Amino acid sequence: MGYLSNAGVFLIKTLFGLYEIIILLRLLMQFVRADFYNPVSQFVVKVTNPPLRPLRRIIPGLAGIDMASVILLLLVVVVEILLLSLITTLPMPSIAGLFALALVEILNLLVNVYLFSIFILVILSWVSAGGYNPVANLLSQITAPLMRPLQRLLPPIGGLDLSPMAAIIVLYLVMLLVIAPLKDFAGAMAYGHQLALFG
Repeated sequence: MGYLSNAGVFLIKTLFGLYEIIILLRLLMQFVRADFYNPVSQFVVKVTNPPLRPLRRIIPGLAGIDMASVILLLLVVVVEILLLSLITTLPMPSIAGLFALALVEILNLLVNVYLFSIFILVILSWVSAGGYNPVANLLSQITAPLMRPLQRLLPPIGGLDLSPMAAIIVLYLVMLLVIAPLKDFAGAMAYGHQLALFG
């Protein structure tokens, strides 16, 4: 793969990856009923509204889940995989393999969003403890479903909250024991014995 192809892969992964994170954040915000008046939440809503408004006219919600956001995220990941296939030496993936890769990539993205959210919260707790921070406020709401059970299991010891460390360990185990095998399986479905795109 030449320099131009490498640059194309970098641009596609960066631009699509950022937008996928924003769509996923919107889904998580809706799931935890986050504060939508938060300035960060407002940014997420404004960036995702243009494609979501027409999609919501044809895709209804399901059991409180914004299916339009789910479909949008899936479509963006599918387009990313197809574009990467076009500019790399890999063949076009099979239909079943394509959607398997997309679903695994979304799961991987979800785990990474939680990981980086926890890292950011830990850093912000060191540098701006006590003050209101819209980023910290939103990330606290998003990570609450994971952190609260761990905080009940691991109460603070000597004033030190061990739940972030426990959460990071759990998330890394999920990546190693769940996502990595699924990624290999999806790659095999999509490309046979060739390497998967997201490795």
